[in-house]
Amino acid sequence: MNKRTRLGIRLRRRSRGIALPIVLLMSSMLLVTAVAWLEAALVSARVTTNLGERVQAFHSADSALIRCASIALDSLPALKSLTGPLAAEPNKWRLKASFEGASASAVMPFASWPYAIRPPQCLIEAWPARTSDQAGAILITARGFGRMPDNESWLQQEIEMGENGIVRHWRRIVAKPFQEGSP
Repeated sequence: MNKRTRLGIRLRRRSRGIALPIVLLMSSMLLVTAVAWLEAALVSARVTTNLGERVQAFHSADSALIRCASIALDSLPALKSLTGPLAAEPNKWRLKASFEGASASAVMPFASWPYAIRPPQCLIEAWPARTSDQAGAILITARGFGRMPDNESWLQQEIEMGENGIVRHWRRIVAKPFQEGSP
């Protein structure tokens, strides 16, 4: 054998075991990349589902708020003029017993609500003026639900009867006003 052939054989013998580590390294890199993509897709799906649940609960509460405001305005006697300040804000909406249990005073304006764990609720409270010759206002609190029990949305609307007619103030309650363990 000539020198070239012997040199080629020696080089092949040295490089024989190098292909397997390279293939394993490339395979592991592809596997890590695929796992990262899968995890990103799962996180994205969870975020999308949670957003959909929040939107569902919000629309449920908003629809209940509109329906209960209509009910409240239809059932009011002749409106007096609101000229003075209102008394302290009603706080019955902060009590769990107002929405749950046998003595709950919240109403369900809809018999059912699609894709929700239960129909929305609303609580209508009179908000008296400081003096008896003024009309006062109405505070309506609506509670909407998503598919899961912990997906809730709380909205409120204050309806004032003023000199210029009815004035509505809307607000979103960010956190649940009572905890599950509270009475």
